[in-house]
Amino acid sequence: MSLKTIVAVALVVGCLALPACGPEDTQVALPPNAVASTPLANLPVNAAFRQTARATATPVPQEIIDAADAEYLLLTNIYQRIAPSVVNIDIVISTPHPGLGDRSSGSGFIYDDSGHIVTNAHVVQDAEEVRVTFNDGYVTVAEVLGADPYSDLAVLKVDTDPSRLVPVVIGDSDAVRVGQRAIAIGNPFGLASSMTVGIVSGLGRQLPSARLLDLTNLSQFNNPSIIQVDTNINPGNSGGPLLNSRGEVIGVNTAISTESGTFQGVGFAVPSRTLQRVVPELIETGRVNYAWIGISSLSAEDGFGVAALAEPLNLPVTAGVLIDTVSPNSPAAKAGLRGGTRQVMVRGVAVCAGGDIIVAVDGVYIQTMDELLAYLVANGRPGDTIDLLIVRGEETFEVPLVLEERPQTSVVPECGE
Repeated sequence: MSLKTIVAVALVVGCLALPACGPEDTQVALPPNAVASTPLANLPVNAAFRQTARATATPVPQEIIDAADAEYLLLTNIYQRIAPSVVNIDIVISTPHPGLGDRSSGSGFIYDDSGHIVTNAHVVQDAEEVRVTFNDGYVTVAEVLGADPYSDLAVLKVDTDPSRLVPVVIGDSDAVRVGQRAIAIGNPFGLASSMTVGIVSGLGRQLPSARLLDLTNLSQFNNPSIIQVDTNINPGNSGGPLLNSRGEVIGVNTAISTESGTFQGVGFAVPSRTLQRVVPELIETGRVNYAWIGISSLSAEDGFGVAALAEPLNLPVTAGVLIDTVSPNSPAAKAGLRGGTRQVMVRGVAVCAGGDIIVAVDGVYIQTMDELLAYLVANGRPGDTIDLLIVRGEETFEVPLVLEERPQTSVVPECGE
């Protein structure tokens, strides 16, 4: 017997010896305790799937749709009302290499029916020619009446048909609260009349606007009461309006905090109270005179306000402005205010302690230096007399102080001088 024959016989014998061997055997092995159930063909799973696939969704009631669309109807209405007031601003800049960085653009809005347009100072910085494009596409040349580097606001003047001038309504930025809706309309990346929506993320921020416009500017004066938003603000939005839910201007979009140059979640706007203070002076004189007290104080934003220092320095109050130093010959020095007398280390930082604490100005109680600056920007003029409520040790007293014009720079003495 050949080897092939032996193998074939062995395979046949092996197959006969194995249970359920062969192509005809389709028996499925079940567990020993299994009980027969519903036949596969009668299971409801497939029938239910077929019925679901054939079913048609029923539209939700109209009242639900209306409620869901209410916010979008509001935004659409605001856009239709405000977009005609927002303009695109193109500028030509003198450069040593024409065609390379000699043009830029931003946004602005119509302030009144006399042809005044508000934008950012940095938008028109170094401009040789300014052109304004209205919402209907009409283009005209504008004159820069004045620009203020500290508030980063500027005013343009155009001569055009009065019917094209649709002024905005200025709202009250003092009434703005964190969490409220914040709407921006502008021209990001040259895309005219674009709307973005977010919320107010923070209040009372400060920006070194003058130094951002001019890196050689060594002034320590900041732009106070800045509104922080998460509304998308990108290059080209600068100078456009920030609006509330009534379509009122609560701020002027001015900057974004980013390393890439595009929006990354934090935007800033100059409050409308600053606008109302600055714009009339720019229209009238082309410049703004700010009031000056002549004191320095650590920043509450950095964690060194009176509230944060009350416990480590054993302060008698938990709100106000702790004076670090008083500039020589300043209004504060002439009024008899005192700075700190000794340095104390608090959380690794040298704090000048022992100075007067300003707790109120003209009867308005303040919590931080930013609130004091904001009050002076909105209400103070050089030559005005303000009344300060001072805490010195355990004593409180009121002292009149005559405001002076803010200098370009101010001498800040060392602690105890």
